[in-house]
Amino acid sequence: MGEAEGGSCMIVVADTTPLISLMKIGRLNLVHQLFGEIQIPNAVFEELVYNTKFPEESRQIRESSFIKKVSIKNTKAVELLRRSSGLDVGESEAIILSDMVNASVLLMDEVKGRQIAKQMGIQIMGTIGMLLAAYKEQLLSKEEILDCIEILKTTGRHISSKLYEQLLEKICD
Repeated sequence: MGEAEGGSCMIVVADTTPLISLMKIGRLNLVHQLFGEIQIPNAVFEELVYNTKFPEESRQIRESSFIKKVSIKNTKAVELLRRSSGLDVGESEAIILSDMVNASVLLMDEVKGRQIAKQMGIQIMGTIGMLLAAYKEQLLSKEEILDCIEILKTTGRHISSKLYEQLLEKICD
């Protein structure tokens, strides 16, 4: 999965939520296995590392060699998107960064942010999509995915029943 057509590397940008979800299930390394390096804008980095309630997650992000923090030069675009859409600064920066670097995929879970990114022609993948991709690449078994979903549910991550059903159909054939 890490190589796009023609041998050029994929550019993958991540928002906060999919990375938090992967850390909750102890699978942050999946992004590395699926995509190689990922880029996160400063606001997402700050959301991930400056919450004092999560020192272990903060350490994981800081020490991950495959997560590259990127500064957004066009702060006006970020502010405009944030104000017009009501998205938070992390989501806004992730969308602007994806557009700026012509990302192959944006890792994002929030419905509103996903809709806006899709309207801009940005490919989206969320936590469930990554679990499915990991299953297809034989990085996770069906049982491991079901365990991951249970952990996500018990830790308060919202997974729509429609998305959950689609996942089950794809891994339980």
